[in-house]
Amino acid sequence: MPETDATRTALRICPLCEATCGLTLTIEGGRVTGARGDQDDVFSQGFLCPKGASFGELDADPDRLRTPLVRAASGELREATWEEAFDTVAARIRPLIEEHGPNAVGIVLGNPNVHTMAGGLYPPVLLSSLRTRNLFTASTLDQMPKHVSSGLLFGSATAIPVPDLDRTDHLLMLGANPLESNGSLCTAPDFPGKLKALRRRGGSLTVVDPRRTRTARLADRHVSIRPGADALLLAALAHVLFEEGLTNLGDLAGRVEGVDEVRAAVRDFAPEAVAAACDVDPAEIRAIARELAAAPTAAVYGRIGSCTVEHGTLASWLVDVLNILTGNLDRPGGALFPLAATDRAPRPDGPGKGFVLGRWSSRVSGHPEAKGEFPMSALAEEIETPGSGRIRALIAIAANPVLSAPDGDRLDRALSGGLDFMVSVDPYLNETSRHADVVLPPPPPSRSAHFDFAFNAFAVRNQARYTPAAIPLDPGAMDECEIHARLILAVGGMHGTDPATVDETVIEASLVKAVADPHSPVHGQDPKQLAARLAGATGPERRLDMMLRLGPYGLTLGDLLDRPHGVDLGSLRPRLGQVLRTRSGRIELLPGPVAADLPRLRRALGERGGGLVLVGRRHLRSNNSWLHNVPALNGGSNRCTLQVHPDDAARLGLDDGVAAVIEAGGGRLEVPVEVTDSVRTGVVSLPHGWGHDRPGTRMTVAAARPGVNVNQLLDGSLLDPLSGTAVLNGFAVDVAPAALPLSVDEPSVR
Repeated sequence: MPETDATRTALRICPLCEATCGLTLTIEGGRVTGARGDQDDVFSQGFLCPKGASFGELDADPDRLRTPLVRAASGELREATWEEAFDTVAARIRPLIEEHGPNAVGIVLGNPNVHTMAGGLYPPVLLSSLRTRNLFTASTLDQMPKHVSSGLLFGSATAIPVPDLDRTDHLLMLGANPLESNGSLCTAPDFPGKLKALRRRGGSLTVVDPRRTRTARLADRHVSIRPGADALLLAALAHVLFEEGLTNLGDLAGRVEGVDEVRAAVRDFAPEAVAAACDVDPAEIRAIARELAAAPTAAVYGRIGSCTVEHGTLASWLVDVLNILTGNLDRPGGALFPLAATDRAPRPDGPGKGFVLGRWSSRVSGHPEAKGEFPMSALAEEIETPGSGRIRALIAIAANPVLSAPDGDRLDRALSGGLDFMVSVDPYLNETSRHADVVLPPPPPSRSAHFDFAFNAFAVRNQARYTPAAIPLDPGAMDECEIHARLILAVGGMHGTDPATVDETVIEASLVKAVADPHSPVHGQDPKQLAARLAGATGPERRLDMMLRLGPYGLTLGDLLDRPHGVDLGSLRPRLGQVLRTRSGRIELLPGPVAADLPRLRRALGERGGGLVLVGRRHLRSNNSWLHNVPALNGGSNRCTLQVHPDDAARLGLDDGVAAVIEAGGGRLEVPVEVTDSVRTGVVSLPHGWGHDRPGTRMTVAAARPGVNVNQLLDGSLLDPLSGTAVLNGFAVDVAPAALPLSVDEPSVR
């Protein structure tokens, strides 16, 4: 479409999943009327999925809140001015902190935070200002096992290697379905195209998944494992590598300690010993190990299906153990550590402070912290249980734990009657934000600038891209970064201060620290002079400019503005020495907490349940609970159904399209059945993020097709002990036709 005075185009990085594709938006009369892939984007090169194509529909969603809401004396939420909203926050939270201390405030951060600049820049400042230990994030419903295993192996919870998709000869993938989800902890636009390119260049793909997903159908080998047994399979692969003399650390040989200890630790996990629990033939396990060792280069990659299970941290640890034992960690074609443009400049090799679990524990159940966080599953009890340190106020930012965490009904009740005050930063009145006393709505994504702080650290190619806001703010709207800055001031006792103070304070503190660091590129310089050189029309832009200048490539904001399609920084390169921060300065292959948890995995060798177990599933047109209000994405095959194998359906008396009752330790649900051989026998599948049937929300499209909340089947007691991550996959369920309901007094999981 040719540009006219009324029609123009603008670039925008897509914020709707981890692929971070570049978009070209068509804008007419201040509204996004189209979105297509940016053919010149240095990273995505024109790739587009249905989520990105729906950008305009999401942006203009009539259910989005356009003005703050404040709860009136009558109990109803009513529209208010920004001044009134922040006045209310300051007046209600500060007295609670002053009377009960900082831990009286809990903070909940949801998944969408990592998809915005505001979510990347301001929550750390909020935490620093409040000094509360009651932090809960979506990580303990997703990737925390990987943070913990990386912290224990490498000394840093953010040192997460990613598969070198463009150069590997062999990819072993567990618990991931990137043809639907576009990748996770592996930022890769057109992940499907990269897997097809792997096959075209003669490489091989092995997918381990209890479902025959679109990704599994693409694979050379699909291993239909029994859910939850990933750690057992991986331990057996390590066993075979040792038993058959297939280990070869290569260039890692001088940087690893604990190899013999791992050899002893996996001695009991022979393929024949794990076969029954995994439901995988021992010969196939040995073949997978031999293929992994024989490949010129290879990478093992595990994601949410191997994280949100009973042994999630052990599985995440074993993924990297296999990469290390085959010499594929930190080499091209293997698993490498990205170097983002806003990372700190590389440091010399040497020991670091290491990573420690359990520096403090939660008040009620004594859950150890992991990476400064408590399990999201513990939030309700921390609100409900009386006593010193009880959470009395909650700040929820882009979070909907009533749907995303186990036992949402309990949390729903806790939010409704257990808090003195709650504030939510959210564009929707959803199942969680409906409980807030103040709702602060950010503007639509077209009105916000974008830079990916989080996902560039997991990107399969080093690059940097920045897109300014495509459309000016609407009258009366407030920029998302300013909302965060004002919230920090309101809860920190500085209400009424210029919000620019937040950014300038961060800049000043960061530069003072940088000039004192002998490894910094600005060591010994004047921080005030450095601050004066920063460019940017806003505080967030100045902070981005500072981070780029202090980063490993010496870029500036001007560089990114001059190259709107991005700056290509090249393929991933070996840099293990720059990320290793263990106390020994080496990879600690068998960390103490892992060794202490291995007996629990050994006990699983004798377990072979005969009943049904449940797994979730992803869909290309969905991302957790936050895209179900977009008509283009809530339809077609994106349905909340219980997938059941034909053999199980016949045995249980289930028919396609007819309702079934599914029950576990947390509750029971009634859901339509979808009979399909894409799920293996003994397994049923129900997607995550549904259950939009609670009153008081304003999500018209989602409420019209509410589905059921799969997490209501869980009571929150099933956790991976090392990471505190909820067991959302591989747990036992009972299923029966709805006409013959199960007894609610006899759940199969307690």
